[in-house]
Order: sequence, then structure tokens, then C-alpha cells
Amino acid sequence: MTTTKPPAASDGVGFRSERGPVLAALMLCTGLVALDSTIIATAVPSIVSDVGGFSQFPWLFSIYLLTQAVTVPLYGKFADVIGRRPVMFFGIAVFLLGSVLCGIAWSMPALIVFRALQGIGAGAVQPMAMTMVGDLYTVEERARVQGYIASVWGIASVIGPALGGVFSQYLSWRWIFFVNLPLGAVAAWTLARQFKERVTRRSHRIDYTGAMLLTAGCSLAILGLLEGGIAWEWGSVRSVLIFAASFVMLVAFVAVERRAAEPILPLWMFRHRSLNGASLSALCVGALLMGLSSYVPTYAEGVLGTGAVVAGFALAAISMGWPIAASQAGRLYLRIGFRSTALIGSTVSIAGTVLCALLDEHAHVWELAGACFVVGVGLGLTASPVLVAVQSAVGWDRRGLVTGANMFSRSLGSAVGVAVFGAIANATLSDRFAHPPKELAGRLPDGVDATSLVSAGHGTPERSAVAAFVRTALYDAAHHVFLAVVAVAVVGLAVLLLMPRRTGRLEPDTAAS
Repeated sequence: MTTTKPPAASDGVGFRSERGPVLAALMLCTGLVALDSTIIATAVPSIVSDVGGFSQFPWLFSIYLLTQAVTVPLYGKFADVIGRRPVMFFGIAVFLLGSVLCGIAWSMPALIVFRALQGIGAGAVQPMAMTMVGDLYTVEERARVQGYIASVWGIASVIGPALGGVFSQYLSWRWIFFVNLPLGAVAAWTLARQFKERVTRRSHRIDYTGAMLLTAGCSLAILGLLEGGIAWEWGSVRSVLIFAASFVMLVAFVAVERRAAEPILPLWMFRHRSLNGASLSALCVGALLMGLSSYVPTYAEGVLGTGAVVAGFALAAISMGWPIAASQAGRLYLRIGFRSTALIGSTVSIAGTVLCALLDEHAHVWELAGACFVVGVGLGLTASPVLVAVQSAVGWDRRGLVTGANMFSRSLGSAVGVAVFGAIANATLSDRFAHPPKELAGRLPDGVDATSLVSAGHGTPERSAVAAFVRTALYDAAHHVFLAVVAVAVVGLAVLLLMPRRTGRLEPDTAAS
């Protein structure tokens, strides 16, 4: 067991002058991780032309998300055992090492392996950033500061693809990874100088068996969700075997955790309404964000006919609404409580998703941006109070654990969102292309690239007719996804009712059981 003390107490006493540089470094670290989730998208053509492996390039995204998600709970536990600093520095070091190796990759398989290494490092950065914020800032301040960090992800989703295109066109796609080195070094240097913690080390036993079972079980589950319906059919033998193996490993993990002296993911966490409600809420937040991040640009470009930059700004409205709402959430939950604040936020999120679902083929892009802004406000009033609630429910030596569990739930929600929303969109498009109007029969080739047809839909009447049909099909697909997002938002409201009205500190003896 290890007892750690923050550099600035949770009541805000002492070392306040150091918090500004630390927060800037944490935002920079988070920004690097977020950028590497999106910046590679526009560089794929350049990468494939250089190292080949077109059929394998989707793994550049999947493997990064997979390794990042499954390592989050492990880092949360290690942070409570050995302290925040070594875990954060380990994550930064592995992330930068992976960046160097990605930059010198000589083949697509090598690049995929190095992206996995990047993801292992990235898995430490996000939960450690949120945990360190919980250490440095008071309950009143945490929502506002966590809103700043959360907004980094929204900004990265907008500027990431643009930066990837700039590097690929004017420099080299390898600079997408090399640029991480100086920025990561600055962040690590700032944290080394400004973030201090006192760690009282005691003997402890790491649950390596539980860690391996959890990692393997979650890896297979997320792999099945990410690749199901894409690399193989959902009902195929491969899909069934993957999910069955995942289930067996997770059941074995639970059995091991019951007897472990210091479990990686203690089972007592699942016996408390506040922690269960917070984890399920984070799951819904991750799925909701993924649904909008994936299909708002598609709707803006393919249906409304905007450019990529304008579509990016429409999506960026979420990242504008989130920190604004989070900055006020602290005042609100101090008056009416964490759950009540989150319920208000979830109601606002539902309103925003309904506005998205009500948009038609002739909507204006500012209407889409307005709906996204409302969703961002709702998420800011939901995610921040929920995370602060679970951090406030435990002591210092368990804050990393519950923060990591919350971040893992959000990552899992994103993976589930990718699978579910992708399946909905693909099923809608497949149905539309399988039953085209009679006048277009035979003019739609198999495996049609809908976005390309829309962008090329000018000139001859035939091309215009095809483009109009594809645009309608894209609208139907995006509309069905938006309806599913509304359902997720409603579920997010319902799971918050699991949380008690007042979230008190969990008793030490109860938590240790």
C-alpha cells in the first residue's frame, strides 16, 4: 500500500502559484494524445503511397483506441500505488517513443505495432491528467478545470485532420509523429519542475494475474466491437469466438479479484450507487460524443454541401459549449448537488440531440452548429459534476483508481459507439443502395463511395441525379444515427438516477473490503 500527498491540498491551501504551469502542461499532454487520434486521418493516402498496406490502414485507428482503452484501469491503480508523477512520466515516455518509431516506420505492419505502443502511452495521460486535477484543485474548481481539459479533445477533432493534411502535403506524413517530441518534452519538463508529490511507500503486491486477464478480456471485447461488421460479419464464427473468449476471461478476472490482496479493479467499486451511476453515465457520454464526432461532419459535408473546414467548425461548437458550462457547473453543484446538476445537464443534452435529429436535408449549417453547442453545454453540466462526485467520494489513495475507472467507461462507450452507430449507418446506406429508383438502376456501382459521388455531383444530369440520390441516402443514415444518439442521451439521464442525491465520502473500511 502507498500513501501519497498532493502538492496542493484539495482544500486549495498552498502551492497555488504552481498550478497554472501544471495545468498548461496537462492540457498540452492531453492535446498530443487527442491529436494523434485524429491527425492521421487525412494523411492515410500519403502513408499508403509510401509504405503500402491499404487494406490494413483501418488498424492505425483501431489499435490506438484499443491499447489506450484497456490500459486505463491499470494506470489508475498504479497511480494510487506508486504516485501520479511516475505513471504520467512513463506514459509520456512511451508515447514519445512510439511517436519516434511511427515516424521511422518502414511498413504498414510496423506502423500498426508502433501505433499500439503509442496507445499504451496515451492510456496513462488522460486519466493521470484528470487525477492530478483532482489533486490540485478544490471541489469548487474542478469542474471548470476539467472542462478546459475536456475541450482539448473537441479542438483536436477539428484541427487534427487539417494539420495532418498540411504535414502530408507540404512536409511529410512522418512529421505528424515527430512534432510530438518537442511538445511532449516541454510538457514533461514543466511537470518535473512544477508538480511535486510526497509518496510514502509501503510493501504492496501487484495483482499481475488480474491485470493480464482484464487487459486480455477487454482487448478482445473492444476488438470485437471495433472490427465486427467491418473486418468480419457480426454472426461469424470469428466474432462469436472473440466475444466468448472475452467473456470467459472477464469472468476469470472477477474470480481472481475476489481473492487478490490488492486488486487492480476492486469489486467494492461495483457495490456503490454513486460509482456505478458515474461509470454508466461516462459510458453514455463516450458513445454520444463518438456518434456526433463521426457523423456531424458527414452530415455537414455530404448533405448540406459544406467544406471540411466549415464542417469542423460546426462540430467544434461542442467544445465551445462544454467548457462554458463546466465553468459554471461548480457553482451549481455546490448549491443543488452533483446528481441534480448532472440531471439538468443530461436534459440539456437530450434537447441538443433532438435538435440534431430534427434537422432536414435543407438545414443551415449554423443550425447544426447551434444544436452541437447545446449538446456541449449539456455534456459540460453532466461529465464534470459526475467525475468530481466520484473523486470526492474516495480518499486520496483511491482517487486514481476511480478516475481511471470513469475514463475507461468513457473509452468503452466510444468503442461501443463506433460499432453501433457505424452498423446503423452502414445498414441504412446498404438498404438505400439496394433499392434505388428505377431511373438509377445500374448506375450505382457496388461499393460506391458516397462522399465522392456527392462532391462530384455536378455537370451532366446523370451525375447530378446520382449525387442527389446519394445525398438523400447520406441524410437518412445520419438521421438514423442522430435518432440513436437521442436514445443514448435518454439512457444517460436514466442511469444518473442510480446515483444518490447526496454523494458522501465512502468509509475506508467499506472501500477496503
